[in-house]
Amino acid sequence: MKILRAEEMRLIDGMAINEYGIPGIVLMENAGIRTVEVINEILGEIRNKKVVVVAGRGNNGGDGLVIARQLMNGGARVTVFVMGKKEELTPDTRINYEIMQKIKGDIYPLYEPEHMEKFAEEVQKAEIIVDSIYGIGFKGSLQEFEAGVVNIINSRGVPVIAVDIPSGVEADTGKVHSTAVRASHTVTFAAPKWGHILEPGADFTGNLTVADISIPRFLLEQSSLKSNLIREETIKPYWGKRKRESHKGTYGHVLVLGGSLGMTGAVSMAAYAALRAGAGLVTAAVPESLLPIVAGFRPEIMTVPLAETGKAAIAVEALPAIENLLGAVSVCAVGCGMSRYLEAKAIMNFILEKAGVPLVIDADGINALAEDISILKNRQVPVVLTPHPGEMARLLQKSIKEVQADRVEIARSFAVDWNVTLVLKGNKTVVAMPSGDVYVNLTGNPGMATAGSGDVLCGIISGFIAQGLNPQMAAVAGVYVHGRAGDLASMAKGERGLIALDLVEWLPEVLRQMEAC
Repeated sequence: MKILRAEEMRLIDGMAINEYGIPGIVLMENAGIRTVEVINEILGEIRNKKVVVVAGRGNNGGDGLVIARQLMNGGARVTVFVMGKKEELTPDTRINYEIMQKIKGDIYPLYEPEHMEKFAEEVQKAEIIVDSIYGIGFKGSLQEFEAGVVNIINSRGVPVIAVDIPSGVEADTGKVHSTAVRASHTVTFAAPKWGHILEPGADFTGNLTVADISIPRFLLEQSSLKSNLIREETIKPYWGKRKRESHKGTYGHVLVLGGSLGMTGAVSMAAYAALRAGAGLVTAAVPESLLPIVAGFRPEIMTVPLAETGKAAIAVEALPAIENLLGAVSVCAVGCGMSRYLEAKAIMNFILEKAGVPLVIDADGINALAEDISILKNRQVPVVLTPHPGEMARLLQKSIKEVQADRVEIARSFAVDWNVTLVLKGNKTVVAMPSGDVYVNLTGNPGMATAGSGDVLCGIISGFIAQGLNPQMAAVAGVYVHGRAGDLASMAKGERGLIALDLVEWLPEVLRQMEAC
């Protein structure tokens, strides 16, 4: 499913109307009908229910007027407040305003201070409120009078339905500059907008419904639309039951390179996650003195000792052994628990030069790249990078605040510039492709903010690559499945006590559910 900017939605609307002959007022009617369906689900029975609809001057207000009329037809007691004079309304909105007048709808003005008392009085009687003041074209701050209207809406404490987007939220950024309607439900049309996904707009959106208003589907699937929401349907084509005629070699061999003194857990969890993700074989290559610890973690994980430094990290003397290992596997995950030390950069440069299989670079592998990012060019294979915001900041020599302020575009630009798949971890993990396409993930929860969660994700992505998924879609599928495992684990154990191994233990159930779909 695409995520759209306001301008992209405006162009799609224009094509539907002008090139394919679907009248705007038909789209408006469909938007109203779809929203009423959601209201019916919330209230159960709308007959005799008291509803207040607040309509703006633009087409979003026209949607609200359709909603009011449809609710009246269903027996609801509807009061409409219009925040503009009739002559200020857009043409399609004015038509619906005139229809309301002709059918004797209960309609009042709301654009002068003297109108506020009646509005506040009706809101106090409301069992549900419909916000159709501003749509996705809104930018900036609400004016003082509008903010007063919004404050009254927010203070009522009943379900609030926002039409397309809560008024006061910017559709392209999710920013709220003064105040905004705090919706319990938002019904948006054709596709979600960035303001529904990004904070703080996401906090004002409530439960989001994406409604079909008869815009031709192919207009919403154009290759020029580069932003996507990861849903189960996105990755469903990659799951299926295994063939009976198969063996462990059928499902690939993951090499996990990493580990150092005090950080054996990272490489162990990445290897274990790769197994649980379905890889046929997993080998963990670690500093020699640490091998017994990793080997004792899970008997299914094969281990290889590597030459080590005096501080039990991988030494440059291990490079010939690493080259041999790279020639015998399907994918290499590198960096988990490797630590930051002098030889790390040389090891990463060697792996990038010599690898003939896809690489998933995590943690200290990314930190090593940050010392000289140009070494990313020394490779002939696909690379997936999985930084958290701090590691991304080091890669770009920016602050974490700068990274977090524009996560999507920073990830997109880096992926294009360096021809990599970038997984920028965190709340709503972003997967960016060399093509400029980005995918945003909504699974997961705050309980996953725990040591080792990123190592598990590295292992899952590597395990999916080993089984034949291309690295880009392995990253997309990996972040979705990782988050979904976290959601199942949090339902069973709560968020506060969640640990990384809980995610691994719930992976089989997530994969079982995916295969059953």
